Amino acid sequence: MTTINIPEGKKVYFASDNHLGAPTMEASKIREKKFVAWLDEIKEDAAAIFLMGDLFDFWFEYKTVVPKGFTRTLGKLAEITDAGVPIYYFVGNHDLWMNGYFEEELNIPVYHKPQQYLLNKTSFFIGHGDGLGPHDKGYKRMKKLFTNPVAKWFFRWMHPDIGVKVAQYFSVKNKLISGDDDAAFLGEDNEWLVQYAKRKLASQHYDHFIFGHRHLPLEIKLNAQSKYTNLGDWVKYFTYAVFDGDTLKLKHYK
Repeated sequence: MTTINIPEGKKVYFASDNHLGAPTMEASKIREKKFVAWLDEIKEDAAAIFLMGDLFDFWFEYKTVVPKGFTRTLGKLAEITDAGVPIYYFVGNHDLWMNGYFEEELNIPVYHKPQQYLLNKTSFFIGHGDGLGPHDKGYKRMKKLFTNPVAKWFFRWMHPDIGVKVAQYFSVKNKLISGDDDAAFLGEDNEWLVQYAKRKLASQHYDHFIFGHRHLPLEIKLNAQSKYTNLGDWVKYFTYAVFDGDTLKLKHYK
């Protein structure tokens, strides 16, 4: 479990599911500018920032090429890490194919699986949320294809102008890929990430479980000591979480 000490007056921020580039690059620029404005505000008192996946609606790293665009976001992230504020990135189901660019160019560690943190004395279990729990079966099958080395090898040999265009089309159109085919609250007993968190608690205690992926801002008490938070998104809700060293709150950016 990684320990992060939060200095007096500082906070830790969490955000997820921006899907920049969707439905078009032009349409998402308005949301991108809003997100960059938020980053510009929180950098002043941020002890750390967790970005919980699907920052882009599609992202694939070729050996020497990355997708065009997102200059404002990437530049702001570089500015923040250059200033000494750590950023942690968890890949989502739309950006599974990260392979060194964030680490090398932005000094941002990238995680492909959930991680455990101790923020001051409070324990957190953190991940994007895709493929966890008893459901999401269609996506789990598709993820195996997406992460198959042979499939990635064939895609990599497509010309980027063709490959990126095809991938962007399916990324926007295919709800199975998006994971938001049922972006409505299913009830506490039917929320599969809630079920996943409760099963984790059977073997180890965590004060907080934080996920994205569901595109719904949710705060659910799992028991007297533990809480599940879903971060919502920056497509419809513009929500994020902030931890001040004592209390975790879900907030809306206006």
